[in-house]
Amino acid sequence: MNKKLNSELTPVLVLFGPTASGKTNILGHIQIACPRQIEVVSADSMQVYRGMDIGTAKPSLQERGKLAHHLIDIRDPSQQFNAGDFVRLAEEACLQIAGRGKLPVVSGGTGFYLKNFIMGLSEAPPSDSEIREQLKQELRGKGAASLMEELAGCDPVSAGRIHINDEYRLVRALEVHRSCGRPLSSFEVYPNSGSRRNFRFIVIGLSRPREELYRRINLRCAQMFSQGLAAEVHSLFKAGYTPDDPGLRAIGYREFFIEAEQTDKQKKWQISQDLDGVQALIAQNSRRYAKRQITFFAGIPNVEWIEAGDDDTQTAERICREYND
Repeated sequence: MNKKLNSELTPVLVLFGPTASGKTNILGHIQIACPRQIEVVSADSMQVYRGMDIGTAKPSLQERGKLAHHLIDIRDPSQQFNAGDFVRLAEEACLQIAGRGKLPVVSGGTGFYLKNFIMGLSEAPPSDSEIREQLKQELRGKGAASLMEELAGCDPVSAGRIHINDEYRLVRALEVHRSCGRPLSSFEVYPNSGSRRNFRFIVIGLSRPREELYRRINLRCAQMFSQGLAAEVHSLFKAGYTPDDPGLRAIGYREFFIEAEQTDKQKKWQISQDLDGVQALIAQNSRRYAKRQITFFAGIPNVEWIEAGDDDTQTAERICREYND
């Protein structure tokens, strides 16, 4: 990995790790330890949403006052935000930060965003909202097995890669085929786009022993409830947001909601009163998500893995040495 500072390319430090691995605290220490001032570009798919602060472990206003963060609070929970949006905005932010003489640090845990940012976006056609909605209706009516059978017939390569429970990727693969007649697997997934030639990435992955990570996740979930997560969800619900909106599908929010029957067959949501049960479910889903993150991160190339210990200062200093080597 070429990390020399005399390159004409814009250096970008990419720092990622699973949920609750300690990224936010370590970023504060990097700001102190790094010889060059930094600004952070958030690579978290849910911190983009306004009003979703506690459940996304969003850096506090005080933390953001000390260290500038970008791509936070830029969408309402009802608005879509995808990898293409992230890559475009992250590239713009990194160039602007570098233009101010500072080091851009892209940090978060949304592996799909990070991989697309480092390697480039897919050449596959953009999303078609009508086809996607039709597929979602078919998914609800016929089930995932029916859609997987269709995918196996038109794109067996993608069918072999996609788990039947991964509804997003299943729908996306069929959406591409129906929109252009080509299988998703026929497109170059990470082309060497021109924008990749503008940046020089220093990619750092944070790791922790699995049991320690799970302990930290459980502790974080408990802290979120003590900080008022339930009240935050009630406030969002009162404002009209439900798991039908992209934001509230996030772990830490959707677990609060119970779907109730309604005569017109439209979804009606209510909030569970079993807060202990909700907290346990959030912790369980967070641990499972962390496991999936770790698996996905293994596909990101040229990563320097650092085991984060109890001393965030030492971890930050080691990251800064990787940047300067």
